[in-house]
Amino acid sequence: MATKKKTTTQKTFKVNGENLLKTVKDLIAKGNVRHITIKDKTGKVVIEFPLTIGVVGVVLLPVFTAVGAIAALIGECTIAVEIEE
Repeated sequence: MATKKKTTTQKTFKVNGENLLKTVKDLIAKGNVRHITIKDKTGKVVIEFPLTIGVVGVVLLPVFTAVGAIAALIGECTIAVEIEE
């Protein structure tokens, strides 16, 4: 029985600060995101974090808190995600 090798792709999204937390939560809810990087409008990495299979709820609370704080300070940003397909 052959096993299918999983591949990853990179996608980027431009969002404003007020939609940042909602967008990150939506991406995580999809379940196939493996890594998220948030960059400011100049391209500087503000925060990045890996996601593993089975990470939910309370474990993500510090991440959501940090993203919420960043959203309050940042006007426009780019979210780069690594998605496993």
